[in-house]
Amino acid sequence: MMYFNELSQEEIREQQYHESVERIWKMRTGYGISQKRIADFCGISRQYLSEIENHKRIVPERLLQKIGIAIRQESGEEPLEIIIDYFRVRIPTQDIRMVLEDLLKLRMEYFRYEDYGFYGYAGQYILGDIVVMVSPKEENGVLIELKGKGCRQFERYLNAQKRDWYQFFREVINKNGKLKRVDIAINDKFGILDISKLTEKRIKGEYGGYLKKFRIEQSGQESRIREEHKTEMGKTLYLGSMKSDIYFCIYEKDYEQFVRNGIPLADAEIKNRFEIRLRNERAKQAVIDLARYESPASTAFGIINHYAWFLKPKRGRTKESWDIDEDWLLFIGNENRNLKLTTKPEPYSFNRTLQWFSKQVAPMWKTALEIDTKNGTNIINDMLDNARLKEKHQKLIEQQTLHLDDIIL
Repeated sequence: MMYFNELSQEEIREQQYHESVERIWKMRTGYGISQKRIADFCGISRQYLSEIENHKRIVPERLLQKIGIAIRQESGEEPLEIIIDYFRVRIPTQDIRMVLEDLLKLRMEYFRYEDYGFYGYAGQYILGDIVVMVSPKEENGVLIELKGKGCRQFERYLNAQKRDWYQFFREVINKNGKLKRVDIAINDKFGILDISKLTEKRIKGEYGGYLKKFRIEQSGQESRIREEHKTEMGKTLYLGSMKSDIYFCIYEKDYEQFVRNGIPLADAEIKNRFEIRLRNERAKQAVIDLARYESPASTAFGIINHYAWFLKPKRGRTKESWDIDEDWLLFIGNENRNLKLTTKPEPYSFNRTLQWFSKQVAPMWKTALEIDTKNGTNIINDMLDNARLKEKHQKLIEQQTLHLDDIIL
């Protein structure tokens, strides 16, 4: 029997191709969608699709991806979702209790205080991944920062409070909050975005828009990646200067999840992510737009369509007459599409600390216990008995064991 790691790269690619075809056939027949509907969507004949499904014709990977997208869309499944993935705002007050309890509507007593901060702030109140910074300087006010996990945790509290992002944004505006940054992320669950293709188009100049600067990052080497011996992995395309008040970040989310969490690429819920990163006045206008119209697709794709587009060259024609690339059109679609602002509420997770403990502390702890056993000593247990928990440790225990209803107001 030949094992996977004994196959040549060509044999691996062939095996992967036929597995992809088999998945497509199972998905189409499982949804009960006719070959004709899928063929019409993809601009190919029913016979051509039949030959693909019966392994009689080898086609480019991008066509297989397009067939998969067609099947999911014809099934009624929404290929895209929009989320808030970063939020930072300065509230012009030094009344921390008002910010925590009136704006966030979370009980101040359950936050732990640390006497250091960032961005020039002197201290911070922390509840899981929700961070609120304070300063003795009146002009600094109070700074709320929600990173990705902080947004997911805050959504859990918003749901329990029967509020949503729109209501929260309106309350922030009413308190004259000064927006510092907001990231709007579009999750591509079907693989509509072909980041390698977009990167190539940007390099070749098959691109238009106001974001002139670009940057490309690629991580992961074949020698270090076991799964499928994929040679191009972890590609990220930045459009616009990262120092400006607006830029886009487009990257392969499935690869990120593979590296961070070991999730196989084929099992990743999100294939790609398009992040709109806004600061200062740009962030303010986006939040006002979301709060007023509650139409995330209009806000997000309105920004994208204004600043960037990818083109399909026409031989002998000037760039001004080139059409928009068809794959890009499939992504941007219609600004009026009915996409809701998706929430993915999650509780605060202690997992990152436990993972660090597992990798860094547990092996040495086990070693020390083994030494204790062989020497007939009790050093480690004595250390644990004599350990004294500080207030921040007690707060952490409290945060991890409280019921949701105890925290919200």
